[in-house]
Amino acid sequence: MKLSSLPVIDLVVSEPQTLSEPTSKTSDRATVARSSDYRTSEVATVIESTVDSLVRPQKLPQAAKAAKVGKWGIFASTFFTIFLAEMGDKTQLATLLMSAQSEAPWVVFLGAAIALIATSLLGVLIGRFLATRLSPKTLETSAGALLLFISAMLLWDVVHF
Repeated sequence: MKLSSLPVIDLVVSEPQTLSEPTSKTSDRATVARSSDYRTSEVATVIESTVDSLVRPQKLPQAAKAAKVGKWGIFASTFFTIFLAEMGDKTQLATLLMSAQSEAPWVVFLGAAIALIATSLLGVLIGRFLATRLSPKTLETSAGALLLFISAMLLWDVVHF
């Protein structure tokens, strides 16, 4: 392991404090021993915290993760996820049928685009509201349960019709 990859630890040892004139040699030794013990425990604490930070991976807060990915990374991830999720979706099929039946395909496109923007805005606003009140793990579990419920209901409709 390179020395440059280790975290830098600055141990600042304060200048020795001036002691009042000891009355005897034993009190002088006790003062030096206490001072030495204090510095040793300080060094041990710094070493322990450094080892902990090297051994245990530090979890980044969500804001730090978002900053690490960058705004364009978040944009691209969102775009491709929604684009692929909407491919062949019933909304796209409904838009396809409306465009084929109407005499104004651009009006259908504009209506569908505004509707998708409105539903996306609603999702973002509700998601932001919930993110301030619930943990990310709870949100993830709830979204998964909701999607499973919707899938089961759609499957039920298909089987019974």
